Amino acid sequence: MIRTPLRPLAHVLPARARQEDPDSVMRHNLRQRHDQMEIAARQMAESRLLVLIVFIVAAFAAVAVRMANLAHSDGQEPTQQIAAAAIAQSRADITDRHGRILATNFETHSLYAQPPDMVDPAAAARGLVQVFPDLDEARLLRDFTGKRKFIWIKRRISPEQMQAVHDIGDPGLRFGPREMRLYPNGSVASHVLGGASFGKEGVNAAEVLGVAGVEKHFDAFLRDPAQNGRPLQLSLDLTVQAATEEVLAGGMAVMNAEGASAVVMDIHTGEVVAIASLPDFDPNDRPRPALGDDPSISPLFNRAVQGVYELGSVFKIFTAAQAMDLGLAAPETEIDTTGPLRWGRFKINDFRHYGNRMSVTKIIEKSSNIGTARLAQQIGAVRQKNFLESLGLFDPTPLELTEAGGSDPLIQKNWSELTTMTVSYGHGISVSPMHLAAGYAAIANGGRMIRPTLLKQSGPQEGVRVLSERAAAEARMMLRRVVSEGTASMVNVKGYSVAGKTGTADKPRARGGYYEDKVLSSFAGLFPAHDPAYAIVVTLDEPEIMGLGELRRTAGWTAVPVTGELIRRIAPLLGVRPLIEPDERIAITQASN
Repeated sequence: MIRTPLRPLAHVLPARARQEDPDSVMRHNLRQRHDQMEIAARQMAESRLLVLIVFIVAAFAAVAVRMANLAHSDGQEPTQQIAAAAIAQSRADITDRHGRILATNFETHSLYAQPPDMVDPAAAARGLVQVFPDLDEARLLRDFTGKRKFIWIKRRISPEQMQAVHDIGDPGLRFGPREMRLYPNGSVASHVLGGASFGKEGVNAAEVLGVAGVEKHFDAFLRDPAQNGRPLQLSLDLTVQAATEEVLAGGMAVMNAEGASAVVMDIHTGEVVAIASLPDFDPNDRPRPALGDDPSISPLFNRAVQGVYELGSVFKIFTAAQAMDLGLAAPETEIDTTGPLRWGRFKINDFRHYGNRMSVTKIIEKSSNIGTARLAQQIGAVRQKNFLESLGLFDPTPLELTEAGGSDPLIQKNWSELTTMTVSYGHGISVSPMHLAAGYAAIANGGRMIRPTLLKQSGPQEGVRVLSERAAAEARMMLRRVVSEGTASMVNVKGYSVAGKTGTADKPRARGGYYEDKVLSSFAGLFPAHDPAYAIVVTLDEPEIMGLGELRRTAGWTAVPVTGELIRRIAPLLGVRPLIEPDERIAITQASN
């Protein structure tokens, strides 16, 4: 039996009222409902199809854009990525005061291997050893035939080496772009520049980091993208620096010295225009630090900054200048120089007997230890310490070098009266040549202490006054007498008046005491003497030379002539005009008609 669904009265009654067939009305309504359902289903299908079309179009568009980018970019070798932030590659140049390049970047390549892609590992190993003789063929072959998928071979190679590796022809040998630090002047200013090395490394990039010198001290500046490649401009003058190193190397050879250093500094701005230390090195191929207890044997050791020495009689002018500044003495004041000067069981002697009384000027001119010590006794320990501290002689070497921060002067803990006397002539206190140059600059510029700097300055420094102008002028006059009449006559340079003081100090042993036949000779001075512009310090380690039939080690025979040759070479480069003195042998007369 087939059940017929009941018809709803809501449709039947109105249909009968209109004299219509209720069944026909129901069929019509059912057909309308089915049509509406069909329309809704079609609209939903169309919407889903539209979404699918949009997705497909977007996907093809993304693929097309990526293909276009790849088509216009350089191909890259497969890389082994470092799980770290992007490697910063940019590093600013370093220039001298005139904008000449001291350090820059050089585009090169690294060499690596991907053993799974190698065709003939044995042939590749043989070929690489021919290009790079320092490589081990057996080790290369083990690496190429092992389980490793990536092997560094060389961090940087030259274009010629790159072509030679290309000629090997193995697809498993790959190259990555790389920037390396280049020092186009070789060893010139090597101790200032220091050097750089790679930090974080990837196949296609390497981070260049400073490892010493200004490269390390100013590493953040040199790597800062906000600087937009602005170079680091130093106070050095490249031509003066090169001449200084050349003269110093020649003097070191002639004087048979173990090492040498030189500092040339502007006395008004504090700018170091030249600083040299020998032996030196090439920062393009920076050597490894020396092993052992004595770091000074390494060419990496900066004698002008890191070396702290008892510099001897060059300190005497500080004692005389302070005594005159305090009103305890004048240039013509006579001091008892009767010797020897005894303090307990210790005796202070002069190099030779100069008389029982000498003026302060003569004490400096003849370099009397006894006279200087008696001046120091008048000054006293407290005032002496305060004055030397005001000159910066108790602080680490004041210069923008990483190495300078660890170079503390050696100061006596118990500053007795004996210490006061020995320090007055440069014994019992050890400082660097850079300290000494800053102290002499204060005398040269009229009594103001300035801080040495390796950065180009826009004008003079307004340093703290440590001496009166009168005392500084009198001290300069005494230094000029040392050159014209005293122990530094060999520093005289025709056309240039030089003032300065010699110093010869016994070299200390590593385990205490002093050598009897080894000295450190120094000359510290300023030029031109009539209008000082530059302070200069030259030191020679263990010099000796035959002079007048005798073996000479004192500064007057060693450091002084080297300084004279240095001033003769660099004064014209610094723009210091010579004083032309008229020759009396030449006479100009007017002829009558």
